[in-house]
Amino acid sequence: MSMKVESLVLHGDALYGEKEFRRALNAYKQAMQYSRSIPRQATSSIRSSVSATGRSPSPNSSNILSFNENEVKFKIALCHSALCEHREALQEMEGIPSKVRTLKMNLMLGKLYRISKNIRSAAACYKECLRQCPYVFEAITALAEMGLSTKEFSLLFSQAPNRGGKLPSDSVDAQRWWNRYVEAQCCIASHDYKGGLDIYLELMQRFPNNVHILLEIAKVEAIIGRNDEAIMNFEKARLIDPNIMTYMDEYAILLKTKSDYIKLNKLVHDMLHIDPARPETCVALAAMWERKDERKALTYAEKSLRVDDRHITGYIMKGNLHLSLNRPDLAVTDFRGAQELRADLRSYQGLVRAYLALAKCKDALFTAREAMKVMHQSAKALKLVGDVHAISSSGREKVILLCHESLIHNFWGSGRKARKFYESAIRLEPGFLGAALALADLHVVEGRNREAVMLLERYLRQWADDSLHIKLAQVFAATNMLSDALSHYQSALRCAFSWRFEIVIFQLSLSSLLI
Repeated sequence: MSMKVESLVLHGDALYGEKEFRRALNAYKQAMQYSRSIPRQATSSIRSSVSATGRSPSPNSSNILSFNENEVKFKIALCHSALCEHREALQEMEGIPSKVRTLKMNLMLGKLYRISKNIRSAAACYKECLRQCPYVFEAITALAEMGLSTKEFSLLFSQAPNRGGKLPSDSVDAQRWWNRYVEAQCCIASHDYKGGLDIYLELMQRFPNNVHILLEIAKVEAIIGRNDEAIMNFEKARLIDPNIMTYMDEYAILLKTKSDYIKLNKLVHDMLHIDPARPETCVALAAMWERKDERKALTYAEKSLRVDDRHITGYIMKGNLHLSLNRPDLAVTDFRGAQELRADLRSYQGLVRAYLALAKCKDALFTAREAMKVMHQSAKALKLVGDVHAISSSGREKVILLCHESLIHNFWGSGRKARKFYESAIRLEPGFLGAALALADLHVVEGRNREAVMLLERYLRQWADDSLHIKLAQVFAATNMLSDALSHYQSALRCAFSWRFEIVIFQLSLSSLLI
């Protein structure tokens, strides 16, 4: 019977490795059932002999069962979790006594508690992880998102076991930089993207070519709209490690936004070669197919969520596709799903667009104001409130969504409040071209073409951006100044070509450095 139980556990391990989770679950449960028929005295002395890996010794090595019930419960929970049966997984994990839980067990239990929205219990598990090992990235990110402060993190780190006695100077230096990384995570979790980005850039000076920090920088830059810088950092990370998959769906979306389909196709090809089953690959495929077949793109976005129902980028991609397919009601559900996991600027923007498409301006304004309250230092959030005011009026409202990114106009509203929020956004972040372009649009709609031209020309003196030239050309064309319009359209083309040339030069120089 002892050998039978051990064989069942090993069979379950093999099936789990083959991703046959239902069969593995059955094997583990049979092992648990048979183990109960073995005399208690035969198991009590060696129940804890199996290591944290759960690997059992050979049947020939002992005539007594080497069976760790808690390890098998953990494996049963892993199977349930892989099958998205989170309630059953949680039930198994709670049957493991807290004193014998390993680091992996606590990490798993924290994740399950978080899925079930039991935040207090989840935080307790993640804190226990950091007491066992202070360098668990997943636990730090989760606790930062739950609102843990840097002081509370420091207290947790002080409770971690110090096996070496007094720390050498190198370890003290490492701990200092690790604390800075934790500060960056806390900033990002509290939507202080600028503060988090500044710390990451500081860390990048200390640890150049660190792929993890590069990806974190690129992700934050993508969220706050610094698309060109984000693309460069994603490109740099891929040159350092061509097999990286983390955040590559974010990179794919940026390439789609820039209409760089040659690079996008190459990226998707590489991702399919590395791991076609990852949710990032599915989202990248959705980005690639969006231009040709939006419905096919939607199937890939849905597939990414079947692979991982907590993949935020999958929800955002799905919501944007539903907006493109004129299904804002479904888009609301998608963006809310993203917000439940982790609210960020893009989910707020998507919700506002969806509500406006449904002519629910009050809901849109409430959402935009919530974004401004949560991200009080964000110029993007201020612009979002301005966008809603730009289409609101006393009693009448009309929304015109242009393209997928939807520039929002209202040809009846007064726009006074919108102008106030756009100007506040520009004061908070002078280089925010989105607010400048939106304010120029508002000037044009309200017949102040001269103010629009002056604003855009002022920005052009500091930022040679193709979007500014295009907007200025549109203003000139609307006022029948066709020669000026043509000149700015040509300048926009030159800017776009120059940007692509700079990217190529950057890649060549980085490649030579790495070689």
